[in-house]
Amino acid sequence: MNTSLLSRRAFAFSAAALLAAPALHAQPASRFARSLAAARELDQLHSLCIAQGGQTVLAEAIRGPSPDRAVNVKSVSKTLVASLTGSVIGTGAIPGPDARLGDLAPGLIPNGADPRVAALTVADLLTMQTGLERTSGGNYGAWVSSRNWVADALARPMVGRPGEGMLYSTGSYHILGALLSEVTGDSLLTLARRHLGEPLGVRIDAWTRDPQGRYMGGNNMALSPRAMLAFGEAYRTGGVGPEGRLVPEDWVAASWQPRTRSAFSGDDYGYGWFLFEAAGARVAYARGYGGQMIYVMPDHELTVAVTSDETQPARSEGHAGALKRLLTEVILPEAMA
Repeated sequence: MNTSLLSRRAFAFSAAALLAAPALHAQPASRFARSLAAARELDQLHSLCIAQGGQTVLAEAIRGPSPDRAVNVKSVSKTLVASLTGSVIGTGAIPGPDARLGDLAPGLIPNGADPRVAALTVADLLTMQTGLERTSGGNYGAWVSSRNWVADALARPMVGRPGEGMLYSTGSYHILGALLSEVTGDSLLTLARRHLGEPLGVRIDAWTRDPQGRYMGGNNMALSPRAMLAFGEAYRTGGVGPEGRLVPEDWVAASWQPRTRSAFSGDDYGYGWFLFEAAGARVAYARGYGGQMIYVMPDHELTVAVTSDETQPARSEGHAGALKRLLTEVILPEAMA
């Protein structure tokens, strides 16, 4: 069934990475029966997991693999790398979001780069406000075919003013991942195991690497739907996972502060999280190609994880829009009932 039916009814890379999240205490799914029925109407949707008040109330594989099996979460990886950035800042290896690339890792900057590149801040990378030509969209193929992904992304022309507008670009997050490795001396995989895997109590294996052997920042990591739910719950509870702290509590607040806006969805964007309001309540969400989503609504103690067909687009006026309506028009009313 076409995703537009939800609005009419409105009832209304990499395969290498593996995460198996710890199970949260489950409740009967009947409370969210309408949400499950609505989700089943979306042909592109694979799984739906919902937690409220710290308990899993729904974990359903509608089509595709089990909620315990890892899938490629695509650009949800950006939110994960943003979380790792907060963890590294918490260790003191980076003094803060205003730290500059040229001071932290000058060796990453290629010869011939725009002089303004050295002054790019960690915050510019987190919010994709570098001003550099994008490496996503139509530029993605040429970028991942280049001999050095970091150098290619940093050598692109300035098409905007740094810090003055979001230009969605996976290259910004790959630079950020390389920066984290430079300042810590650890690979992004090691950092992910330490600051995501250990506090969540899950296993993280390798994913896509660039020609220099750096793990890709911003795409192709894998999470199970239950692990996605656990990650969202950790942010909802102030940065604490089942086995320890992921990020400092103030990093959660900083991440959910609007700092720029997406030209595609119109939603605000913080440090790795898209932001909007529904029925007067805050919503923070991670978004990956095809419709891989983690929604967190702290005002309602609600976290929702969705996986979808990663081979199909999920535009804001298409499947991604249908998922937003599923959240705001069906799941949220049931959660508030």
